[in-house]
Amino acid sequence: MSNQYLDMDMLRFTTAGSVDDGKSTLIGRLLYDSKAIFEDQLDAVQRSSVQRGDEHINLALLTDGLRAEREQGITIDVAYRYFATPKRKFIIADTPGHTQYTRNMVTGASTANLAIILVDARKGVIEQTCRHSFIANLLNIRHLVVCVNKMDLVDYDESVFNGIVTDFKQFASRLDNVVDVTFIPVSALNGDNIVDKSENMSWYKGVSLLYHLETVYIGGDHNHVDARFPVQWVVRPHSNEWHDYRGYAGRVASGVFKPGDEIVVLPSGFRSRIKGIHSMNGEIKEAFNPLSVSITLDDEIDISRGDMIVKPNNAPEPRQDVEAMICWFSDKRTLRAGGKFYLRHTTREARAVVREVRYKVDINTLHKVENDPEFRLNDIGRISLRVSAPLVADSYNRNRTTGSFILIDEQTNETVAAGMIV
Repeated sequence: MSNQYLDMDMLRFTTAGSVDDGKSTLIGRLLYDSKAIFEDQLDAVQRSSVQRGDEHINLALLTDGLRAEREQGITIDVAYRYFATPKRKFIIADTPGHTQYTRNMVTGASTANLAIILVDARKGVIEQTCRHSFIANLLNIRHLVVCVNKMDLVDYDESVFNGIVTDFKQFASRLDNVVDVTFIPVSALNGDNIVDKSENMSWYKGVSLLYHLETVYIGGDHNHVDARFPVQWVVRPHSNEWHDYRGYAGRVASGVFKPGDEIVVLPSGFRSRIKGIHSMNGEIKEAFNPLSVSITLDDEIDISRGDMIVKPNNAPEPRQDVEAMICWFSDKRTLRAGGKFYLRHTTREARAVVREVRYKVDINTLHKVENDPEFRLNDIGRISLRVSAPLVADSYNRNRTTGSFILIDEQTNETVAAGMIV
């Protein structure tokens, strides 16, 4: 594998939209027109399309991998697809549109830099559009692309597109994390404005979807200010070559670390300086997200998994009381005040009890529901927690890694919720 490919910039994006808005077809078209699928994959899709009685190649079958998905023509689980162009590498999370699969969308979107929101040109902005945009905003996705799909079914009418742009902008004014919204009129079925500019919409002066994905700037989304390094493992080789080596291995969550930097270990508060930083390729001069490295220090300090190495100038205050927005994943159990769980935050695990259910959000209207004290499957809202051990945490808006956690059922070990610290 060439170094050029390994060093290429990567964009993670997710697709969201109502049922039958054409998310899977859009991704299939993107893969097909950018020559990112193999001939045997295309042959399999052609055979399946014939068996289903489709009039044309059903490109949605490229992403709908489960048999139940293909039979029903819907997306149920999150499908990840990988492809690259000469300019960038991509990871796509194709998420379901059904309301009952909200948890799947939250999972797929949790690592995305950008979200593609699909709108059916015939239906315009509907409740599902608002719901998916709210979730993208909740998960701190800074870049939205609103693809107005099925333009071929409204005769490529510019006024229909402009009306949807106006309606969405009116709703998006209530979203606080989204910094960049782009509107593109497309026909996923025919390939209009997906990879190449459409000849059917000469009135559209913007770029194609693929060009936007290749060029959208995401460098400013990374937090290079707050230095955070959750320790995953203490490295003690016990070999003659590395006889006295003691390194602290993990992945840089944010910020930049260099040899000579003064650091503080939380929650203990011990201080030292960085002696060296090692990667799999040897010693390096600086480490930043998303590098996985091993850090050595000048002093012998008791550090173990779950501790966090930070810089003293902006160290977070360890906290045991946590305010968070959560999405509830479980269909077997509900959450209410007094509920007890394991909480996993970066590399640290602690026990947690729910002190209060503040409110739930009606994600179709964005109104707060304050008189319902119980979270059920796919509910989203705000709770307060008390944790058995101090968490070294930031707000989710500031740092997606140190501001997120999961709740785990103590009996079944099932992940029951994803949380974003307020």
